Amino acid sequence: MKIGLVSPYDYSFPGGVVVHVSHLAKCFTEMGHAVKVLAPCSKKGVSYFGEEVIPIGKPFPVPSSGSIARVPLSPWLQIQIKKVLEEENFDILHIHEPLVGSPLSLNALIASNTVNVGTFHAYHSKPRAYWLGKPIFKKLLTKLHGKIAVSKPAREFVGRHLPADYQIIPNGVDIERFCLEGPVVEGFADGKLNILFVGRLEKRKGLDYLLGACRRIKGRFPDIRLIVVGPGTRLRPKYEKMIEEKGLTDVVFVGFVSETELPNYYRTAHVFCSPATGGESFGIILLEAMASGKPVVASDIEGYANVVTHGEDGLLFPPKDEEALAGAISSLLADKSLHHAMGLKGRLKAESYSWKNIASKVMDYYINLLGKY
Repeated sequence: MKIGLVSPYDYSFPGGVVVHVSHLAKCFTEMGHAVKVLAPCSKKGVSYFGEEVIPIGKPFPVPSSGSIARVPLSPWLQIQIKKVLEEENFDILHIHEPLVGSPLSLNALIASNTVNVGTFHAYHSKPRAYWLGKPIFKKLLTKLHGKIAVSKPAREFVGRHLPADYQIIPNGVDIERFCLEGPVVEGFADGKLNILFVGRLEKRKGLDYLLGACRRIKGRFPDIRLIVVGPGTRLRPKYEKMIEEKGLTDVVFVGFVSETELPNYYRTAHVFCSPATGGESFGIILLEAMASGKPVVASDIEGYANVVTHGEDGLLFPPKDEEALAGAISSLLADKSLHHAMGLKGRLKAESYSWKNIASKVMDYYINLLGKY
């Protein structure tokens, strides 16, 4: 089978959707299929697993729902994508965020004349794009022969505006890289209790609440250290000022970490925490921590509650509740048996989300569609 995978975002910037696309490409190739990724690329020659990437369009950073989307804005996109699709003649074109992700995804759907599959990743509280483009999107939705949502919240989000039959196939996790055994970050393996945060430095990721929670528990656990991993510089001065005002110590901003190094940080952590305030359709970082055998503390938002079972493989707390967050972290730091048990249960759950399993489900979906169209 010849498969085209369309990434809406800069393939040189490994965010959640890009990771999803690259792992599908890897698994499908291992199954014996011919796979090519179509994506905007800010760097030449980018590839994560040796997959073939066709660069289309130069990406630019655009503010989007409290985050930054790196998407192509060229007026020649439709001509470029049409030419590529005519040359490649894919059996399946799998477009990620086909309607509101980026101009590349939208133009790929418009230009495609094969069996089209769309995966919807997003979940937002203010879906302006769907409201504004609803009449056009309704027509384009008929060009999607298959529709996938990565979670129940993602399905409900798109379904509110564009009702259709959406199959839920979740994100996956690389259980071979994110695992119990392996290197740690030597500089942080010094006996201190490491609390790990992974994510862009954006308001909706909730780092300010985690800083407040650390201040609350520092007296009881003087040896805690907060490790902040993730890109972003705009809000960093604000967080550094907050740290100074709260009299916090042992907060380390690591910045961007490569995909190769990231598993080491998870293994170095004692507790993983994601205090996001909303806008998350799924919790890939939660699965990465769970696959690494680490107990998770996460805000009780829809995208996270679909991954973590409270009291089993992690603890959920009301979003923006600094006191509850502090209590959840404290309970895991204080109870080693609970810490260990949740870590093991998290690993078992993560194994069911292996990319091999997820790719097999997507492939079964492809085959079913090809039998109909």
